[in-house]
Amino acid sequence: MKFAQIIEVETERMDEMRALIERFEKTSMGKDRPSHRTVLQDRAKSNRFLIIIEFESYEKAMRNSSDPEVGKLSEQLAALATKKPVFTDCDIREQADIK
Repeated sequence: MKFAQIIEVETERMDEMRALIERFEKTSMGKDRPSHRTVLQDRAKSNRFLIIIEFESYEKAMRNSSDPEVGKLSEQLAALATKKPVFTDCDIREQADIK
């Protein structure tokens, strides 16, 4: 079963966050990394973002989370946030393209 983590973050520095994430993704190919990343921006509160990270399985997500490189990235991202990020773990029950 696919797995997703939703990270709620508030920041005025999303461009810096995005650059860190993209650099990390380029240098860590081939590991148990996410299969998809979606960033949503709150229209009512423009410094609030929801980042949806998808993995092929819960097990791959847990291996990714235990990687020291991911821990370092998380610390760097948290330093750019205006408050502590909130994490929600979810099993993906259904995905559909609606036409």
